[in-house]
Amino acid sequence: MGFRLPGLQRRTHVPKGYLAVYVGENQKKRFVIPISYLNEPVIQDLLSQAEQEFGFDHPMGGLTIPCQEDVFLDITSRLHKP
Repeated sequence: MGFRLPGLQRRTHVPKGYLAVYVGENQKKRFVIPISYLNEPVIQDLLSQAEQEFGFDHPMGGLTIPCQEDVFLDITSRLHKP
């Protein structure tokens, strides 16, 4: 059985104020995250790594973050803590 993080969702529809990202090194999984995460330095670092690896021609047709899924989940779960 899975768990849900309040700001981290998996959906086919992307609600206003969110964006879809693909996460993984080999097999990519799609996550929907709040746009506000883009202001977080740790997310900006991941995006810089993605730019270095993929440039602007993303193989998934969207924003791709080349890190392990569990690392991404750990990072985003820490962004929720007050």
